[in-house]
Amino acid sequence: MIKLQNVSKSFLFGEEEVKAVDNISLTIKEKEFIGILGSSGSGKSTLMHIIGLLEQPTSGKVILEGKDVSKLSDAELSKIRNKTVGFVFQSFNLINRFTVLENILLPTKYAKDSLDFDPIKRSEDLLKRFGIFERRNFFPNKISGGQQQRVAIARSLIMQPKIILADEPTGNLDSKTGDEIIDILKNLNKEFGVTMIIVTHEKDIAAQTKRQIYIKDGKIVDKYL
Repeated sequence: MIKLQNVSKSFLFGEEEVKAVDNISLTIKEKEFIGILGSSGSGKSTLMHIIGLLEQPTSGKVILEGKDVSKLSDAELSKIRNKTVGFVFQSFNLINRFTVLENILLPTKYAKDSLDFDPIKRSEDLLKRFGIFERRNFFPNKISGGQQQRVAIARSLIMQPKIILADEPTGNLDSKTGDEIIDILKNLNKEFGVTMIIVTHEKDIAAQTKRQIYIKDGKIVDKYL
């Protein structure tokens, strides 16, 4: 489903070039449940951004469903990303001036093509699934962290993506709530066949995925050090 071929990503810090991702090749199959594990500064977030089509590699190819997307324009990437990839972030990334329901609907507002579903109904169905329907008219800063992350997961699902990228999804939650969020992600992978990629620095979180990819200094390594 996703294939990276000799992908590198470099940034300039002053006159020094730093490779955040260094010649990585990997394949992620449809419906996989994967953990990308690395410490702070390892390059795992940059790798996630490349997989999620948020950043273009400096070199190498990104193949999505058989198509090389590594040289597409920002507009072309945005259209594919909106349809194909959902994101869940550590800090939830909800907009406090919008209600819970409005936050979930946001990806539908950026859709370039007409929708073949009722966005309000799908949003409400997701709210009911995650037990937060009664919070639909609340603002994000008026609900708990666990509820905010459920809203973020619902938002990531509204366009029925094939891939969900979760970046440290339990980082701002207590352990009990974090476990509940991981269980939700597991169930989405199992029930709906969504390819699930969890990016984390926590071994116990990564251990709950079915395959782990370890990143150090921008490279894939055999184990997490």
